[in-house]
Formats: sequence, C-alpha cells, structure tokens
Amino acid sequence: MAQAPSPGPLVDSCEDERPRWDSKFQYLLSCIGFAVGLGNIWRFPYLCRAHQGGAFLIPYFIALVFEGIPLFHIELAIGQRLRRGSIGVWTAICPYLGGVGLGCFTVNLLVSLYYNTVLVWVLWYFLNSFQYPLPWSSCPLDLNRTGLVGECQGSSPVSYFWHRQTLNITADIEDSGTLQWRLVMCSAACWAVLYLCVSRGIETTGKAIYFTALFPYLVLTIFLIRGLTLPGAIEGLMYLFTPDMRILQNPRVWLDAATQIFFSLSLAFGGHIALASYNPPRNNCKKDAVTIALVNSLTSLYASITIFSVMGFKATNDYQQCLDSNILSLINEFDFPEQSIPRDDYPAVLMRLNTTQPDRVARLRLKACCLKDFLNKSASGPGLAFIVFTEAILHMPGAPGWAVLFFGMLFTLGLSSMFGNMEGIITPLLDVGVLPKGVPKEALTGLACLASFLLATCFTLQSGSYWLEIFDNFAASLNLIIFAFLEVVGVIYVYGMRRSSSLLGRRSSTQAGCASSACSCLSCPCCGSQLSHWPSCWPSTGRGRTHNQTPA
Repeated sequence: MAQAPSPGPLVDSCEDERPRWDSKFQYLLSCIGFAVGLGNIWRFPYLCRAHQGGAFLIPYFIALVFEGIPLFHIELAIGQRLRRGSIGVWTAICPYLGGVGLGCFTVNLLVSLYYNTVLVWVLWYFLNSFQYPLPWSSCPLDLNRTGLVGECQGSSPVSYFWHRQTLNITADIEDSGTLQWRLVMCSAACWAVLYLCVSRGIETTGKAIYFTALFPYLVLTIFLIRGLTLPGAIEGLMYLFTPDMRILQNPRVWLDAATQIFFSLSLAFGGHIALASYNPPRNNCKKDAVTIALVNSLTSLYASITIFSVMGFKATNDYQQCLDSNILSLINEFDFPEQSIPRDDYPAVLMRLNTTQPDRVARLRLKACCLKDFLNKSASGPGLAFIVFTEAILHMPGAPGWAVLFFGMLFTLGLSSMFGNMEGIITPLLDVGVLPKGVPKEALTGLACLASFLLATCFTLQSGSYWLEIFDNFAASLNLIIFAFLEVVGVIYVYGMRRSSSLLGRRSSTQAGCASSACSCLSCPCCGSQLSHWPSCWPSTGRGRTHNQTPA
C-alpha cells in the first residue's frame, strides 16, 4: 500500500515538458497586467472620493495585508507547485474539491464574456477619437438637417453619443432590440486581437505583455503631468485626499475596502493559478505575491491622483461656466456694462442685489454654483470613462490626441487582463484533455475565442448594457467570495496545515510558511471547528494516495 506522502512536489513526470516563462520579469508583468485592470482606473478613485480618500486608505491597506496578500499567496503557491490549471490543481489536492476549480473556471468564462464587451465599447470610442472635432463634442443635426436632435439638446452631446450612438439603448430589458452591427464588428476585432495574442499561450502573451502592461503607466504619467498643470487640479486632489476619520465608523467603508482588494487582485478566477503553473516549482512565490499586490495597490493610488487632477479641472471649468451664466443673467436684467462683474465679485454683487431688489433677482432663477457640488458629480464604472472623463477631455487643448491616448490606455489595460482570463480558461481545458493530444493548442484557443464571441453577441443588442449589468452584479461577486473561502478551506484544512506550510513556504523557512498559513486562516477564522470532521484526502498515517498518482 502507498505510504503517507512527504511534502514533496505534486507534479507528474510529464509535467516537466510544460512551457516556462522566458524570465521572471515577464511573469511578473503578466500577473500585474492581469491584476491591474479597468477597476483600478474607474472603481478605486470613486471609492476614495465616496469614502473621503485619506480615511479610506486605512481599511484598504489593512484588507490588503490580512486578506489580499495571503489569498494571493495561496493561488500562486498551488499553481506553481502543482503546475496545473484551476481544475487540475483542486482535483489533485482533493477529488472532492474538483468543483471549486470547475466553479472558478465557469465564473472566469462568464466574466470574460462581458469584460471583453467593455473593450468593444473602448475600441469604438478609440476609433472615433481620430476625428476633429470629436463626435461627442456637439449635438448632431436632425433628419431634416434644419436643427439639432432634440434628445441630445435635452441631455448633453457626451451623454447622447454614449446612450444613443454607441449603445442605442432600449427603454428596458424586456425590449431586446436588434444587433448593433458596429458593435458586432468591434467585438469580432477584439476577439481576433485577443486570439493573436494568446494563440500559443505564454509564448505569445509573454511578448505582447511588455507593451500592454507598460503602456498604461506611460499614459497615466502623461495625463498626470498634464493634469497637474491644469487649473483646478489642486482642488481635485484636496477633495480626494481630505480625510474624515469619522467615516471609519461606517461598516460599509470596511466592506468596500475588502471587496475592492479582492476583485482588484483578481482572486479566485483561476488566472493566477494558470500563470503561476508555468513557473519553476521552487520559485519564491511569497515574494512575488507581496510584490504584485503592492504594485497593484500603488497603481490604483497613482491612477486616482491622475484621474482627480483632471476631474478637478473639469469641476473648476463647470463651476466657472455656472458663474458666467449667472453673471450674464444679472448683466442683462439690470443693464450692467459687459464684463463689469468679475467672478470674484459675483457673491458680493448678488448679495447686494438680493437686499435692494429681491423680486427681480428671484425671477432670474439663478443656478446654485458651488465647486464642491461639481466635484461630487463623479461616477464609477463605464460612467466615469465614457461620460465624465470623456467630457473633461473636451475642455483640454488638443482633445482628439488626449482621447486617443486615454482610450488606447483603457484598451491595453483590458487586453492584458483578458490575457489572464483566457489563460484561466485554456490551461484547465488543456490539463483535462478536452481535445486529443494531436490537436494543436492554437486550434483549442481559436475554438474558445470563437465560442466566446458568439456567446457575447447578446451584449451587442440594444439591451446589451442591461444584460452586462446583470452579469456584473450576479455572475461573479458572491460566487468568487465563496470560491475563495473554499480555497482557504481546501489548502489549510483539507490539505492540512503541515503540508500547507511546506506548500506556501518552500523557498523560505518553515516558520515563514506557517506564518503565511496563519494569515490565511484569519480569512476564515470560524471554519476550523466546522470542518474538524472532514476526512483528509491524504491521511498522515495509514493508507493514502501518493502525490504522484493521478486523481480519478
């Protein structure tokens, strides 16, 4: 009978032929590209603003240390030690946990479908940025070409271009509408570009990642330099980082911080397991986990500074336009000379007129102009990228050039994240042998991209944005948290604390591995007593399965 296994490598001899990264830097860039995505640009800045940035950073970094890095370390460790995708890893740890890998694979597939749809929208805006003036800078003419479209005049050119000329959205989800062929063509282009980059696995993505992972940092730096020179940038940054420590009493702040860390690092998708499986088994994954997690969080902070320097400029510009509109109304009503009321003197003039002629002032229906109110008009998700920031670009000299840079950055950010998503899909399929060994990997990748393209056509309907919102809210959020919980349970309790110490701290000392395991246990402090009756897949004494045996 087989003896109890030692904490040695759990890899089959045939796994020695598995491809490897050309360099450690290439691997780190791939993981950073997968982790750093669109959420770093449009979700983290919104949370900082909503929760008084300086105070929000406290629970954010606490969650990073006690939640993000331990879970991230687990995924990198099991991936590189077992050298398999998500399904193969959890089946190897315990056949009962094979469903965890299958669940991660399924969620990853669903997320890839709608995440790539966001890239479709980005590509559409990118292609339309090569125009002067930009198509969302003014309202289009009506069908008779005798005036402007009424719907656009009732909202704004930016909002009209997004809702009508991009999405052509229906009134509700019950009205599916028709396929938007411009989006279908952009979707085909996105999946084609993605296929070219991932067709041969890390051999091709490892080359493309040098551009897709580094180019966004270049563009962010350019925008930061330009943003800091714009009027209102300081006001935007002060509003972002002015702390209010009382906000820490709100449990919602801590929940949002923990959730942001979880999704920002792309935990429980299976992509990091797949990427780490191409590492040597004795690679220092603990150091990699800390490095990648810190880079990801600092990138979010860096992006927030860039975004809000530009948002401060937009708010200041809108505030000045509001003042100018009110000043013009006062000049016309009271027959003042033109340019006789400077912006700085407007509050005093308005107060004097309210005292002397309140009835005439009340008839004007002046707007309430407050800089803080304009700073509050920020958004998250697509609203930030396609409406708020897009409108801010219109106020910048050379707007088309800035639009090309901005949407080019978003496209490369999303593309590098899709590299990790596709690896999380293709690698498990290869490990379980979906196709015969004689079929090349390029064929499997092509079939996966083609099937994904066909499945994602529902998002190019006029009601597609409604479906995307449903997928975003229900396909991943709770499921990923459950799978991450099961990952901790599987590694620490089912696989065993002693084996986990070796698994997590192979390169470093046993004490360091145990420390990592202890941090991981903090993620589910109550599950030990509940699982004390769970049978170990490989008992420490007696009969058990050897590590080199392939699970049934």
